[in-house]
Amino acid sequence: MNVEDLKITDNEFLRQFEVSINNELAAIEYVQQERKIFLTKLQMSDALKEQGYMEPFIKAVLEEIKERNTRVMPTSPEIAKYMRKNKRLYKDLLPVGINI
Repeated sequence: MNVEDLKITDNEFLRQFEVSINNELAAIEYVQQERKIFLTKLQMSDALKEQGYMEPFIKAVLEEIKERNTRVMPTSPEIAKYMRKNKRLYKDLLPVGINI
C-alpha cells in the first residue's frame, strides 16, 4: 500500500483526518491549538490494521501536516509509537523540547 494511493480528507467539522479503504472509514481525530495539532485518537478496524493500512495512513496524515508547517503532538499511543519508530523522519514535526 503506497501512501500516495490514500486520499486523505480533513473533515474540519468533525476535527479528523479521514480515508476510505475498502469501503471502510478510518480516521485520526485531532485538536488544533495555535501552531500545534494534537493527534488524539486513531479509529481503524482491526481488519484494516491486519491488512497493513495503519502505518501508511499515519504516514499520509503526518505528510499532510508537514506540508502545513504545523507541529505535531502525538497523544494517540499508535501514532506516538509510529513516530518513535521513525524518529529521524518526524523529529522536525515535534514542538521544541518535546521528545517521544
